[in-house]
Amino acid sequence: LDKVYNQVGKAKKEDLDSFTDEEIIELAGNLSNGVPIATPVFDGAAEIDIRKLLELADLPASGQMTLYNGRSGDSFDRKVTVGYMYMLKLNHLVDDKMHARSTGSYSLVTQQPLGGKAQFGGQRFGEMEVWALEAYGAAYTLQEMLTVKSDDVQGRTKMYKNIVDGDHSMDPGMPESFNVLVKEIRSLGIDIELVTD
Repeated sequence: LDKVYNQVGKAKKEDLDSFTDEEIIELAGNLSNGVPIATPVFDGAAEIDIRKLLELADLPASGQMTLYNGRSGDSFDRKVTVGYMYMLKLNHLVDDKMHARSTGSYSLVTQQPLGGKAQFGGQRFGEMEVWALEAYGAAYTLQEMLTVKSDDVQGRTKMYKNIVDGDHSMDPGMPESFNVLVKEIRSLGIDIELVTD
């Protein structure tokens, strides 16, 4: 190291020769415990910059160290990444996840129940859940899930009336999502009509 320049607070550059021995020892002592480095989380130092600092400190560019067995004193076969690891508690509690719905609000477009606990929504019955009920052969349960418990507006009204009257029969109709699909296809200029026997 030939020259160290310090421009903080002074107009002229200082050579290393202008420092006294005590000042150099003090500066070296400040770095004896390592160089503290802080970097932002997502917009931090690039990998190439970190590798340059490791090379400057005569450390392996991989950031890994050779560790030794405390009992035998032999070195381990592979180098190990050494550093601080912070463990944070995940704030996912069962009490916050528990949710059930009897009746509630529905989407204006699809007439299906809203999703999520915050909107007091229903549970999504997706494609794979449909496959599971198909595999079990539970046809009536599947029909109930995809019509009166979802977006069959007339069937939902009839079902509610039947339950109030003590009649537990179900008369499913056409899901509203199918009507939405028909309207989207008609908007492309393709006419679709349902033919009933």
